[in-house]
Parts: sequence; structure tokens; C-alpha cells
Amino acid sequence: MKEQLKKDLAKVIRNINRKGWSPATSTNYSFRESSDSKNIVVSRSGVDKAFFTKNDYIEVDMDGLPLPKFKDQRPSAETLIHCTLYKLFPETKVILHSHSVYPVLWSKKLNKEITFQGYEVQKGFAGQTSHLSEVSIPIIENSQDMVEFSEGMELRKDEFDSHCFLIKGHGTYAWGKNLFEAKRHLETIDYLCELEWKLQNSK
Repeated sequence: MKEQLKKDLAKVIRNINRKGWSPATSTNYSFRESSDSKNIVVSRSGVDKAFFTKNDYIEVDMDGLPLPKFKDQRPSAETLIHCTLYKLFPETKVILHSHSVYPVLWSKKLNKEITFQGYEVQKGFAGQTSHLSEVSIPIIENSQDMVEFSEGMELRKDEFDSHCFLIKGHGTYAWGKNLFEAKRHLETIDYLCELEWKLQNSK
């Protein structure tokens, strides 16, 4: 199961790169095999995502520290964000991170959240059943201090009901119970951000 998921996620990572969502070796990704797993498989830092393979992962514990086998390799600086999401939402199995343009533009323009209503694709978020509902996605201030950032995530946990958030001037995190769901959440928020940006700037 682990080896297959490594291959499947690597393929998704390469596709995300082709969309232009992971420029200059940026972004990071992870999965774990079960909700009670004590280890996380996370993308290795500094890898060009256009060429990412099943060999470009390392394993860390729930505090983001590399397991002995990987002690000489460096995980992403944002690994603690992944650890925090797995702790806050134990059902989570896969986390994806992108630097796509439209969510970043909105994160710079808005402060605490971005809200959507009236789009059919809103139903791409787990739990959403109608385009008439109002969906709010939190925007979190960026920080180089991952401990501080993770504490901020914990404070806003109740706002993460659409399984994603934006980081101001940075990018998007999305997650799910499996790779399919995490990918769907990432694509949903990106699509909605692009639609709303073009709508607002066409007036």
C-alpha cells in the first residue's frame, strides 16, 4: 500500500507541476498509511517537482523529525504544518500544498477569509451539497516560525471545515481521507479562486 501510494502521489505531484502550481522546487506533500500511524511520509526538500518520483520521500515522526534511516536528509521546512493537520484532523491521510497564482492573489487582497456562493463546483468540498450555500475558506498570516504558525492553525481549527486554507502571499494547503479527496479539494479551491478573480476583475 505504501509503495503504491508513493507512486500515485508522485504522479499527482508531477501533474501539479505541469499546471504551474509548484514553481522553483516549491511546495510539499505528505501521506500516512492509517489514522493511528506514528510516521508520516513527506516529500524531500529541494526536489524539482517536474521530476518527482517514488524515491523522493523521507519519513518523519509526528513531530516532524526524520526517522533514523533518513537522518541525513532534510524534510521540508513546512513539515510541522503537515504534522499539525494530522493531529487536528486524525481522519486525514493525504496533504497537498500548492503555490498556484489565484489563491495567492486573493490571499494578498483579503484578510481573514475568502467566501464563495453560487458556484456548482463548491460541491467539490466534502460536506457541501448545494451551490446556494456560502463557503468560507480561511486565510492565515504567513510566518517563518512554524511553531507559531501551527499554534495559529490550532486556534482556527473550527474554520477548516472545507479541508483547505490559504496562507497570505504563499499558497494553499488541502487535505483529505485519501489522495482522490485531497486532490479534489485542492482543485476546487483553485478553480473557485480563479473564477472569482476573473469575475471581480471583469466588471
